[in-house]
Amino acid sequence: MCEYCGCQALETIDELTMEHERVVNLISHVRAASRAGDIARMAEGARQIAAVLAPHTEVEEHGLFPALAGEFPDHIAGLEAEHRQIEAVLAEAADGTPQDPAWPEQLLEVLALLRNHILKEQDGVFPAALANLSTEEWEAVEAVRARVGTPLPATATD
Repeated sequence: MCEYCGCQALETIDELTMEHERVVNLISHVRAASRAGDIARMAEGARQIAAVLAPHTEVEEHGLFPALAGEFPDHIAGLEAEHRQIEAVLAEAADGTPQDPAWPEQLLEVLALLRNHILKEQDGVFPAALANLSTEEWEAVEAVRARVGTPLPATATD
């Protein structure tokens, strides 16, 4: 992932980036399950992705995005709309393997959207945050993280 602007030197951005990396790895597992025709494994992957994204999205939407919305309102609104779209498809697997025969293809489509979404955050939101957020705004982001935690182990290696 991106390392050109130095934003990963901030623990908050580094954690968000590691969560992105975990999601990208999980997406590859879902794609492999799809190639194998294993819809149950795709659903399990969707649940794993949702588990990483739940606190991640909370940090973004209740910490990072509000601090950037004044300067980039349309961009932030678009990212939040993508969050809802991604969450809706992932949620279909929350209680097991979806029975809708269209769901596996919908999942693959939303995972492509998610991959692109991650790039938008890595290449746009995170550098913009580094350049624009005040100390108080970073403290607010960190407070959200402290409240929601992270799904990653202390040393994320996957």
